Amino acid sequence: MIELQDDRLVFTAPEVHPQARFTVSLQRTLRVPDDGHDYPLPAGLGSFPLEHVEDHASRIPETWARRGGVMLPMHATEAIWISFGAGDYPWAVKVAAGKINAVSGLGWTTRLDEEPQGYAVVPDQPWLDGFNVGDGVIRQFVAMPLGAGYTAEEQLTGRGEVGGVQLLAYPMKREAYDRLVRPDRLRRAVLDEIIVRCAASAAAPDMGLGARGRIRQQIKRDSYGVDVWDLEHPARCFVHLARAEQWPALTGRPVPTEPPTPQQYRRAGIPWFGYAAAGPAVPGSDVLAGIRSVGDIAAGQGLDLPGNDPVPIDRVINLGHRSRATVSQWDGL
Repeated sequence: MIELQDDRLVFTAPEVHPQARFTVSLQRTLRVPDDGHDYPLPAGLGSFPLEHVEDHASRIPETWARRGGVMLPMHATEAIWISFGAGDYPWAVKVAAGKINAVSGLGWTTRLDEEPQGYAVVPDQPWLDGFNVGDGVIRQFVAMPLGAGYTAEEQLTGRGEVGGVQLLAYPMKREAYDRLVRPDRLRRAVLDEIIVRCAASAAAPDMGLGARGRIRQQIKRDSYGVDVWDLEHPARCFVHLARAEQWPALTGRPVPTEPPTPQQYRRAGIPWFGYAAAGPAVPGSDVLAGIRSVGDIAAGQGLDLPGNDPVPIDRVINLGHRSRATVSQWDGL
């Protein structure tokens, strides 16, 4: 079961276990330059607003209504990261962009593939910022209109028909939880989200996700094994990405603010973050390593996308094994 609460998706499986619950928030963030450098994790700048597509059925594309789910507004080239919040009940979570698996690079299926691993384990994996390209590096998720060849979906399939973000989650089997996790409830908690509040057409509204700058991030290997996940109780959600300028026509809500510039980020004194999960990581995907960044594609067309100047890194906070925390405001904001 999935509910929308305060711009968060709440996944639960009470038929499996009363504690089987985790949340997903989709975070605004700084767009990392595509300059060949590997950057630390940028902060979250507040959740994107989420709306049920069924609440706006008369205004949205018919394909959105048929797929259901939720929608959010994004500016072109705006960055996003996915925050997973959970207690101690593990879930296996698959994330796709335009039905391209963001961890393995393979096409969308409902299977939990062990080799190559195509899913993340929550709460061990507190977030996902982009496409898994290898050596502890991801390429940041950024929104691009479908049809111009920028998205991972278009590069790998030759078509821009799906767009959006697809989420599919499986809770751990109750027997496995009681055997593997429950006796160890007092083990360390992992950080599930850092939230920083940043002050502030006729074309189809569909957006997809392309790849941009490089961020140091590992995707932790499943230490439990694929057999512990309850495939009989899936929870899935389609997240539609709408062009920000069309958000008022689709929902009656105002256009969201433009994403912050590196200069605004630095003036506000917002730090960067370092985090390394304990244990082995999932290898990078050769498929995803081969996709071109949106900046590279734009340069080949003689275009210069904004926001690609190098960003000075003034402060990096090592999250280490700190317990769960929510940061709502930094000095200078």
